[in-house]
Amino acid sequence: MKKLHPILQIALLVYFGAFLIFFIAFDTLGGIFGMEEITSDSMVTITLIGLILFLAAWGSSYAAYSSLSSQIKKMESETHALKAKIYDFEHPTAPAKPVARPSNPTHDSDQSNIAPRQNFTDK
Repeated sequence: MKKLHPILQIALLVYFGAFLIFFIAFDTLGGIFGMEEITSDSMVTITLIGLILFLAAWGSSYAAYSSLSSQIKKMESETHALKAKIYDFEHPTAPAKPVARPSNPTHDSDQSNIAPRQNFTDK
């Protein structure tokens, strides 16, 4: 789509440029193509072909933009992953050691299997 987009834009420019020149010089060029006057049918046909070319160029630009946008997002996520790895290498963390708790005689008689609550704080 990256190659098709500029080609379609140039084709659209050439198409409308050629018909602009054709209509400006219609008195001399109309006889060459066997047209005595411009009819509404010919104008509708020319405009519809131009609209189709325009929509094709617009669609290709949208597809090219979408492709570039997805590539940028992919690169950003890779960059964030690399930054996280670098941060992990620069700031190693020590493994958490279990905290020894003093025994409380009131809790020793408790028969539940629920572990006592632990408070964690960030440094």
